[in-house]
Amino acid sequence: MKKLLIALAFAGVSLGASAQDSDPVLKYSVATNSFWSNWFVQVGGDFNSWISDQEHGRGLDGGDHYGLFAGDRTSWGGAIALGKWFTPGIGLRTKLQAWNAKQVGPQNPTSKFNYWTLNEQVMLNLSNLLCGYNPTRVWNVIPFFGGGISRNCDDNFYAMQLSVGLQSSWRLCKYANIYVEAGWNRLEEDFDGAYGNTLKDSHVNRGWEDKDNNLYAEVGLTFNLGKSTWEKTPDVDAIKALAQSQIDALNAQLNDANAENARLKNMLANQKPVETPKAVKEFITTPVSVFFNINRTNIASQKDLVNVQALAKYAKENNCKLSVTGYADSATGTPAINQKLSEGRAATVTEELVKMGVGRDKITSVGKGGVDELSPISFNRRATVQITD
Repeated sequence: MKKLLIALAFAGVSLGASAQDSDPVLKYSVATNSFWSNWFVQVGGDFNSWISDQEHGRGLDGGDHYGLFAGDRTSWGGAIALGKWFTPGIGLRTKLQAWNAKQVGPQNPTSKFNYWTLNEQVMLNLSNLLCGYNPTRVWNVIPFFGGGISRNCDDNFYAMQLSVGLQSSWRLCKYANIYVEAGWNRLEEDFDGAYGNTLKDSHVNRGWEDKDNNLYAEVGLTFNLGKSTWEKTPDVDAIKALAQSQIDALNAQLNDANAENARLKNMLANQKPVETPKAVKEFITTPVSVFFNINRTNIASQKDLVNVQALAKYAKENNCKLSVTGYADSATGTPAINQKLSEGRAATVTEELVKMGVGRDKITSVGKGGVDELSPISFNRRATVQITD
């Protein structure tokens, strides 16, 4: 009897490190990656339409040309881009598009010309900027804007341009996304073969007052090169608070151990020479506490289970029933959250008892929600185990 009491008294002191579900991190902050990380390649197909200023009321034949696809000037093309994300929300890409397009001109309004555009564009991932970085997010919305140069290959003519558009991207796997993109290229000079109001064939004598527009819709794949994710920045304030809660839990265990030691010393000093089953029963029905960290349902220290295992052994040998009661501290969280926490803590301890060989039908489990019975408040983050009969 004396050996059992002493073993139970000293087993209550916990020196182990606390277990955690995960480290707190900041929502909008990530660690910087190397220059060679977060590169990507895009390959896609385009459906585009060429629209010049002549098609907005100034036709070469003297008539009116209205509408987005005036003259049926639509065609198919391709695109390839190389880019890099410097942060989860901001990136750059260099994009090359090439098409065989239908032109409008005084000689042959149905003829075609080959051209390409090369743009440098800034990309903004609104999903990460507004909702925080999530490496497994399925859908991302990415507007972009930039500028570059275009070349009419048939006429060997170059023109500067501006570009803007919107991309919608869906995650297929870690290394690949599928995207849909709509864009607008605005050229600063007459480029498509419609020579303004001068009706001359020479590039030199073109009417530069006319501007040209290219609208396109694109579907393609994005391939991530190398490392394509970021590590989130730890939330130092939250980690400090968690560390303090762990210290409070250790202090609670030490206070419980000291109180139990004092009680056992008093029992040993006043026990009768002949031990009786009643004395054993009185001691063994004393509740044993298991402590938890703030907002956690996993046990702070596995050494708390030493006392629980002693009760489990006694319960199995004497066919006793066990009662598990979970608590949370009422100073933090809402009543609903605290009720759920207390039930989760009781369930955790119940599962440990089952692993120790106690029949599930011999265990009752209940959550009492948030309480303020003990001081400091962290001592209330616990579950107790007690033999009922």
